[in-house]
Amino acid sequence: MDEEYDVIVLGTGLKECILSGLLSVDGLKVLHMDRNDYYGGESTSLNLIQLWKKFRGSDKPPAHLGSSRDYNVDMIPKFIMANGALVRVLIHTDVTKYLYFKAVDGSFVYNKGKVHKVPATDMEALKSPLMGIFEKRRARKFFIYVQDYNENDPKTHEGLDLTRVTTRELIAKYGLDDNTVDFIGHALALHRDDRYLNEPALDTVKRMKLYAESLARFQGGSPYIYPLYGLGELPQAFARLSAVYGGTYMLNKPECKVEFDEEGKVCGVTSEGETAKCKKVVCDPSYLPNKVRKVGKVARAICIMSHPIPNTNDSHSVQVILPQKQLGRRSDMYLFCCSYSHNVAPKGKFIAFVSTEAETDQPEIELKPGLELLGPVDEIFYDVYDRYEPVNEPSLDNCFISTSYDATTHFESTVIDVLNMYSMITGKVLDLNVDLSAASAAEE
Repeated sequence: MDEEYDVIVLGTGLKECILSGLLSVDGLKVLHMDRNDYYGGESTSLNLIQLWKKFRGSDKPPAHLGSSRDYNVDMIPKFIMANGALVRVLIHTDVTKYLYFKAVDGSFVYNKGKVHKVPATDMEALKSPLMGIFEKRRARKFFIYVQDYNENDPKTHEGLDLTRVTTRELIAKYGLDDNTVDFIGHALALHRDDRYLNEPALDTVKRMKLYAESLARFQGGSPYIYPLYGLGELPQAFARLSAVYGGTYMLNKPECKVEFDEEGKVCGVTSEGETAKCKKVVCDPSYLPNKVRKVGKVARAICIMSHPIPNTNDSHSVQVILPQKQLGRRSDMYLFCCSYSHNVAPKGKFIAFVSTEAETDQPEIELKPGLELLGPVDEIFYDVYDRYEPVNEPSLDNCFISTSYDATTHFESTVIDVLNMYSMITGKVLDLNVDLSAASAAEE
């Protein structure tokens, strides 16, 4: 332990593991420690007995649910956009060689009390029951504009400067109604609230393009992929990667006390009486509680079921987004479902999550609109956790703290936090221009 490191990473959550991998690949000397005796921190993956211990306080789950080790229940389940930033990071670090991905069957949106497939292209817009006949035509024109749009080719801009024109103004030009705007903004562009309407439209157009390109990539029913055996595989894959580049991992290290010099800069980490020296610390909020503030909380229900979510074309893996406006809420609700086809449960079993930013102290009542879409469930667990964000100034104390995971069931917001932290730690921007086909060999 008594060595000097460039960076000490505390916690083996997904964000910390990705950063530890990126920094190791960059040639930095990294020590990675966790107070727990398992990988993953908040974003760990539990078998049935561990799930029972956590939520029921006993280690005897009912026998009819099947073998405990056939369950890999992710505590922070998120689907991965096939062409998104996380896949680029995975390829950039070559961690894909340790992982097997499989396409996710379906991507749906809740609208006027019903669940609909998310239309992502002009052809799908024409078929979608989400819109009436005239609205379909208008939506089709808008989708074609987005598909043809190329930032570097002014001919495709139709005279609009999307760095200036707001999303609201762009949508008004195509005459789309609020209903259509709702599913485009929340289920295609994956915005978490309606602030985007007053922001420059370029971001939304890019997000829609990412969705459509990801959808085209695997010819599946959704733009998402998910690792076989669940996300618990990711931290372990990054741990292997870090080791290949000379990084050191230590689990089950109690305390992990961050030490500061007289100027308030981090100088090391102490565990079990030994101090490892370092220049910088990267960690999740739980390791430096006095440098973060609570910004909200996530309410969720974890369900074990014996059938797919109704009205999702029997999808064995699926995301359903319930836009806030449809529910009269201030934040969207998300449904995530995965099953034995991704090896996260025994044959015939499905794991579903309903999650949202909590607006009350009653998750059972608050999550009802999502739970009602599930049909009968075998078991249900409720959970509420606080979300924290850093309030320190990393340039003064050299502490780089990640933000807690949000309620979304896809990875886009998580990766943005990682890339921002990477730039703050290293002073450079990560080059994500990679050959995307490098991750496609492992799909099936």
